[in-house]
Amino acid sequence: MARIEFLKEQLARAERLAKTILDQHTVERLQAFAAECREELQTLTRRAAA
Repeated sequence: MARIEFLKEQLARAERLAKTILDQHTVERLQAFAAECREELQTLTRRAAA
């Protein structure tokens, strides 16, 4: 469960930062990181439910 909570926090943080940063390259990297966190979170959630 700790990993799931960590991913939720990182996902939220990356999305918040992406909205406030003006550098497009950094925004794209943050959005990509958020997408990776979201994918891993979905995988872990499915495993926990099974």
